[in-house]
Amino acid sequence: MRTLSRRGAIGLGAGAVAAAGLAGCGGSADPDGSKPSSGSGKNRSGSAEPSPSPTAPARPLGDGSTSFTGKQPHQPAAPRPLGPGQEPPQFVVFSWDGAGEVGNGLFPRFLDLAKEHGAAMTFFLSGIYLLPESKKRLYDPPGNRRGASDIGYLTDAHIKDTLKYLRRAWLEGHEIGTHFNGHFCGEGSGSVGNWTSRQWRSEIDQAKAFVKEWRTNSGWTDLEALPFDYDKELVGGRTPCLLGQDNLLPTARALGWRYDASSPGGRQTWPTKKQGIWDLPLQQIPFPGRGFEVLSMDYNMLANQSVNSTKAPSHNYPRWRQQAAQAYIQGFKRAFETNRAPFFVGNHFEQWNGGIYMDAVEEAFKHIAREKEKGADVRLVSFRQFVDWLDVQKPEVLAKLRTLEVGQRPAGGWQAFLGAQAPASRRPSAA
Repeated sequence: MRTLSRRGAIGLGAGAVAAAGLAGCGGSADPDGSKPSSGSGKNRSGSAEPSPSPTAPARPLGDGSTSFTGKQPHQPAAPRPLGPGQEPPQFVVFSWDGAGEVGNGLFPRFLDLAKEHGAAMTFFLSGIYLLPESKKRLYDPPGNRRGASDIGYLTDAHIKDTLKYLRRAWLEGHEIGTHFNGHFCGEGSGSVGNWTSRQWRSEIDQAKAFVKEWRTNSGWTDLEALPFDYDKELVGGRTPCLLGQDNLLPTARALGWRYDASSPGGRQTWPTKKQGIWDLPLQQIPFPGRGFEVLSMDYNMLANQSVNSTKAPSHNYPRWRQQAAQAYIQGFKRAFETNRAPFFVGNHFEQWNGGIYMDAVEEAFKHIAREKEKGADVRLVSFRQFVDWLDVQKPEVLAKLRTLEVGQRPAGGWQAFLGAQAPASRRPSAA
């Protein structure tokens, strides 16, 4: 377990608290001892949800674990470049590390929430969440013993639930990225922070294989295939504990990835590319009542509120829940009312400290969705959808947007700020 600083950018995910008895990144039982919800596939009103449908008949791929089912449903219209003087949209991306359903009903809870508000999210799947523990020796983690993992393997029942909700997520328009596999965040050569580019390639190849071959590895032939080609679907990820990006990026670029969400301690400004890949970091956002900012992730709220304890005294929960919700809301408002930088939020399907972080992120999500529903150009999208938009923008426009600092409004308003665009010959190479 790695020691955390309590201030500023805390680049750790849930797996860093394994010593507290958590599997981390969505792979734990409810640590607060509450009774898990059933995750039955019903919405909160109790009515059954119709199964989402693909756009074409399924064509099995490989061993039939995945399939081609046509164009992904529920995607936005093709993006267009901003016109002269046009105000940029406010993009917001909610993302989930691990993305395993462990009987607490959190995966379907947030699928329901997204569906209610016409939003898309990114689910960073840990590959071993589709690998039965009985077959764990199929995993050969770089720098670690075969079958090792710093997060827990899921039960067979929870793997089946995870498959069900991954299928639903993709068919409802969400993105399936990767959180890699074993979540090794310790010291030494086995840590993801010390992996070479070749080791990252091994980890990625294995993560993809566990998704593409879950049917062979499990022997389950009575479950529906995942409705996507993972070789084409996978265009980005987030590393465990936000470690190891520098050596990951050459491999990501060679694989044709379009973005990486692993940078620690980003700021609320418009993004750039790093080694040819869009660099989309978690961000420093206001932390109400404190003299420092906090990283826009549930685990980092926890680390600053309860010094890494996932089951602190419950009398703190209402205050901490409100503080976390307001941190997200203030981060959104700061961007929305000033430079319109995209706002990124990271989460885990965990019930830490009584589930307050899940409640906080839902409150913030609803606040943001209300702005959209009132007519503001707020777009709740996946990372993939956001880079689709970035990739059609004029480089000189993105360069101008990057000149706006955190909380800085465009001088003279958007019409004046983006009204005159630089000629093509002056396009900066960074974009």
